[in-house]
Amino acid sequence: MMIVCIDYGAGNVQSIGNGFKKIGVETILSSNPKDFKDADALVLPGVGNFGSAMEKLFPMKPAILEFVDSGKPFLGVCLGIQVIFESSAEAPGVAGLGLLKGSCEKFDSTKMKVPQMGWNTLKIAKENPLLEGISEGDFFYFVHSYYPKPKNKDVVVAETEYGLEFPAVVVKDNVFATQFHPEKSAEKGLRILENFVGIVKK
Repeated sequence: MMIVCIDYGAGNVQSIGNGFKKIGVETILSSNPKDFKDADALVLPGVGNFGSAMEKLFPMKPAILEFVDSGKPFLGVCLGIQVIFESSAEAPGVAGLGLLKGSCEKFDSTKMKVPQMGWNTLKIAKENPLLEGISEGDFFYFVHSYYPKPKNKDVVVAETEYGLEFPAVVVKDNVFATQFHPEKSAEKGLRILENFVGIVKK
């Protein structure tokens, strides 16, 4: 099994690999589209700016879209959930990967502390193999100023409340993504990584 974490120069890209290592799974950090083609799963992690991320991802975009079209599992984490949408208020005019229809909006800093930083609970919207063993009210670790706003609510499998309810986990076919950091979310976060590996092995 070959899981490739996409290296696009964003902050924190290596921490997800450490998370997989904790559950006994080795990953490869790569920016080479050939590795994407050979992978059994792709992971897009990281923190940072939507515009800068898409600038770095642009040369890899065709390979990422081809991988997703192949039906193999893809996991986006934190910034990785945001760039799978079409656009973000963080970088007007910059196109995202467009794997899901929708945009990312900024939290209202006049009403809440921005960024959201710390532990928050999940509200489960629907069952999904990625959330096996995860219960309503379990805590996960978030660090972000923007949140996803999908056009189709059917993709939302879990939500979190921070001033407003927003998607914390989205899934469409073979595309999975979390706004929180599973690798920083203790036992429950590692369970999500284990669940993703289980999906890859099927």
